[in-house]
Amino acid sequence: MSPETEESPREPRTETASIHPATRIGHVHLKVADLARAERFYRDVLGFAVTQRYGRDAVFLSAGGYHHHIGLNVWESRGGSPPPPGSTGLYHFAILYPNRRELARALKRLLDHGVPIDGAADHGVSEAIYLHDPDGNGIELYADRDPSLWPRTPDGQLQMVTRPLDLDGLPGELAS
Repeated sequence: MSPETEESPREPRTETASIHPATRIGHVHLKVADLARAERFYRDVLGFAVTQRYGRDAVFLSAGGYHHHIGLNVWESRGGSPPPPGSTGLYHFAILYPNRRELARALKRLLDHGVPIDGAADHGVSEAIYLHDPDGNGIELYADRDPSLWPRTPDGQLQMVTRPLDLDGLPGELAS
């Protein structure tokens, strides 16, 4: 078909146009270079619990007894290096905490383990902390604000922002 006769994609039918609102991202599975090192980071620093191991090649971790939120494997990456800057791949994955207090606890764990933080932001809808795991995978730790507090335009459209997050004030959540 030539470009002149190529059809534009048809508009999807209404009942199939949107994904079901209860759909969620279920888990992330990461290729890592050193399984023991990655397990220590996700277990000891971030606090996930190991739910299952596949010998020396994979480990699965979760929060709250779920089968797994994070899978780690060395099937194709044992001893490998992170992708170079400027390459495609995962930018970051995000871990949603139930509230600001739990985000403060996560920050404390990072600081207690000497994990460097790449940045932090107040997005209006959420507060976020950014870092990398030992294999260079980007991670966002965040807590949503109540949707009634989300910034909106005068006509009601969502208007996320990126402002500095007061990291020094966040640990105050743990005092209450």
